[in-house]
Amino acid sequence: MAEILFWTAFSCIVYVYAGYPLLLMLWRKLFRRPVHKQYQELSVSLVIAMHNERKNVRAKIQNCFDLDYPADKLHVIVSLDAPSDGTDALLMEYAEQGVDVVYCPVRRGKAEALNCGLAIARGEIVMFADAEQRLEKSAVRELVANFADESVGAVSGALVLLDTQANEASDGVGLYWRYEKKLRAMESDIHSVPGATGAIYAIRRELFTPLPAGTILDDVLVPMRIVLGGKRAIFDPSARAYGFVTQTPDLEYEKKKRTLTGNYQLFAEMPELLVPWHNPIFVQLVSHKLGRLIVPYCLVILFVANLFLLNGLYRIALVLQVMWYLMACVGWWVTQRGEVSRA
Repeated sequence: MAEILFWTAFSCIVYVYAGYPLLLMLWRKLFRRPVHKQYQELSVSLVIAMHNERKNVRAKIQNCFDLDYPADKLHVIVSLDAPSDGTDALLMEYAEQGVDVVYCPVRRGKAEALNCGLAIARGEIVMFADAEQRLEKSAVRELVANFADESVGAVSGALVLLDTQANEASDGVGLYWRYEKKLRAMESDIHSVPGATGAIYAIRRELFTPLPAGTILDDVLVPMRIVLGGKRAIFDPSARAYGFVTQTPDLEYEKKKRTLTGNYQLFAEMPELLVPWHNPIFVQLVSHKLGRLIVPYCLVILFVANLFLLNGLYRIALVLQVMWYLMACVGWWVTQRGEVSRA
């Protein structure tokens, strides 16, 4: 039994991070579905949900004004979720410049803020962005061009993570994000991505339905609803937003925890995603999203099963696992000491 558990867990881990990318490469080669992209000037409502973003407000609004898209076709909406740091006061300075501000005096969460913003959106296309990241000047134009293809209902742009020198990050987080974007590009070429990049994505306005209160991952729920409705949700790496790598492990941990919790919530609220004949990207969703949820459990099973298998190859596997976890602990300890010394 221990041997079966060991190899089952090992196979699952290998499939999620290596087997699935290889499957996508072959799949894309055989059944690629290119998007018929054509530059056009549809009306766009750019919706940004904010809570306490005083430090980012001016830069973000200026970034929106600098976008290479006709001003009469771009409608900027900022939906405020009960800020307490003066974000609302700063935004009022832009009211006369065409920025519509929706204000909620009671904090209800990002999902409700987006619902309020969408309630006054009038563009054919709705684009979502976050307060912190900077949009490339051509981002709106690149996203909108994809909607010339009638099969497309949602388009995700690419988030480029920068290091402290403003170069594309090449550390662990940066490399992992590049790997993630490669996966999304292949999934998009086949049919759809199982989720968008929250900092930059767009949809056809008529395809939006209000988000349930408390939704954690709007950037997964919204595109997946669109996919289940019969349209594609694609990834366009030429539409870019720029943000900085999370500077502390604690913040990165909180982001990962939020993402994993959001995925659990997604499957609980939309069980139809796990029904192959209802979900046209069932394989992609299970391999990409559900697989990531299963891997931590597989790692535990792999280690525990290995404790009962101490001969030959299994002994080497156990030593490698112990070394891996010790290195992780040392890395965490060194980082924590560094944080304490900087404080």
